[in-house]
Amino acid sequence: MTPAARPLVLLVFWLLAAPARPGSEGDGGWQRRAPGTSAAVAEEPRCTVERRADLAYAEFIQHYAYSRPVILQGLTDNSRFRDLCSRERLLASFGDNVVRLSTANTYSYQKVDIPFQEYVERLLHPQDPNSLGNDTLYFFGDNNFTEWASLFRHYTPPTFGLLGTTPAYSFGIAGAGSGVPFHWHGPGFSEVIYGRKRWFLYPPEKTPKFHPNKTTLSWLQDTYPTLSPSAQPLECTIQAGEVLYFPDRWWHATLNLDTSVFISTFLS
Repeated sequence: MTPAARPLVLLVFWLLAAPARPGSEGDGGWQRRAPGTSAAVAEEPRCTVERRADLAYAEFIQHYAYSRPVILQGLTDNSRFRDLCSRERLLASFGDNVVRLSTANTYSYQKVDIPFQEYVERLLHPQDPNSLGNDTLYFFGDNNFTEWASLFRHYTPPTFGLLGTTPAYSFGIAGAGSGVPFHWHGPGFSEVIYGRKRWFLYPPEKTPKFHPNKTTLSWLQDTYPTLSPSAQPLECTIQAGEVLYFPDRWWHATLNLDTSVFISTFLS
């Protein structure tokens, strides 16, 4: 299977981006690896999160909203937003904007402010597998909504909502091999615009085995192979154009298989 390539918001990751699949819409200029180089981390052997197309809202509420994750296909058309998220267009529109980077550990305590262009040109590189989470910076979450409003107004979020919640966007762009280790929060949706993002998920009552300052890449290499079948997470790689829904308080960790551009809609 030829890896696809496309990106959004997170930083530093070690995987080498793969060429776009035949018939894909391109990688938006985000994949810059040498020709013939393959991705260092592959997709999971078998996706264990259900994929649904044309899911009705009533069925979403009954079967998924409060009980299990689901991958939604064809829910919205964000082709215009995708065009605006190419490397060239984002640098032209937002290159001088200051963005806030977070460390890639569970608690993301450290914050670093840097011009977006510097982040893209200097820090958006494959993840070093030996780096700790607090030594790894990525761009995701701390967006100034006013400064990015001209981009966000072209995004169509998933049409499914939950009673009593308000949606909030979190945009990111991250390098191959980067990701966020296990953590949990409220429910939400995560859409990949360019690239691929591999997810690992556990229900609230099943705390995963992980070190909060080790990267997801390190966890995948060191801990994942030792897990018994009963201790393995739900997992799947989200492709560009797909949306993952995760319920409230579900543990999850992410790993970008390519330089990736993505946007989450948190329901708070």
